[in-house]
Amino acid sequence: MMSTAVQTTWDTPVVCRVEVDLSGWLEQLTGKADWEVYDESEDENYMSFAMRHGRRQAEVTLYHNGYATVDVDGESVFDGSLTTRTSHCAHLSYYHAENGEPITLN
Repeated sequence: MMSTAVQTTWDTPVVCRVEVDLSGWLEQLTGKADWEVYDESEDENYMSFAMRHGRRQAEVTLYHNGYATVDVDGESVFDGSLTTRTSHCAHLSYYHAENGEPITLN
């Protein structure tokens, strides 16, 4: 994989894309493997995923601003910013909003 360093100023519009291994993240949070997505919904501000592991139920909500919540069996197990520091199952990529060119942050 090749990356190109591009200098950008803080007033340049940037798009952040987050990719998350949902099953892996729930395993990290609960200690239980093999979670399955059985429903999903999308709003202009977030995506929500209903997941299950046997009788256990989870709802994962990923907001477009990088915030996330995870409830398992009605109890909050995560409420905060989703970054590679808060989950090894998250991968963040940044792009120039105007032309889609990747941005590498140092």
